[in-house]
Amino acid sequence: MKNLYIIGARGFGREIYHLATQTNEYLKDFQIAGFLDDKKDALNGYDNYPPIVSSVEDYNLQEDDVFICALGDVRYKKKYVEMIQKKGGKFFTLVHPTSYISGNTILGEGCIVCAYTRISCDAIVGSFNTFQPFTAIGHDVRIGDFNHFNTYSFLGGFVEIKNSVTLHTGAIVHPHKKVEDNSIVGAGCVVLRNVKSNCTVYGNPAKTLTF
Repeated sequence: MKNLYIIGARGFGREIYHLATQTNEYLKDFQIAGFLDDKKDALNGYDNYPPIVSSVEDYNLQEDDVFICALGDVRYKKKYVEMIQKKGGKFFTLVHPTSYISGNTILGEGCIVCAYTRISCDAIVGSFNTFQPFTAIGHDVRIGDFNHFNTYSFLGGFVEIKNSVTLHTGAIVHPHKKVEDNSIVGAGCVVLRNVKSNCTVYGNPAKTLTF
């Protein structure tokens, strides 16, 4: 049996702890050994959680260790995933049993698929993607790595999402559209045109924000 460590013991980390305990693999393929977080008091005031055993920087990997990264900010997720990978660590994919993943769909390493998410047929999903509850992914969608899809976000058929993209709550990307690297799609946003790299878009229809 593998020992699962959750990177991040803040709010999202606690959510992912409960998701992990609800998966079909819990106590069959893995047990939860604890959290990795540099904020040693992150769980103060919260009961019934495993301990924070170390920071990511200081943790020494053991043979049966596996990891899941519970960080919502895609920049920090990439940073700490790569830190563990350089130490030789492997990542687990967590899929809530109420979610639906259709046939001919590929799901990469270290993904988090929360409750009531739906991923349609012939989608290709890379590694370290997070799908919050009630996310809907259309057929033939292509998703890169290190993306975060907040609750009720929607991708139409043949949408392409590159890497390190964040879709906030209720964001909609119309079919055949593309969102390039490191971009942010705001809450309630409706994407009717391609979104370039390193852009933040908001509104209906989506427009680029300048700061």
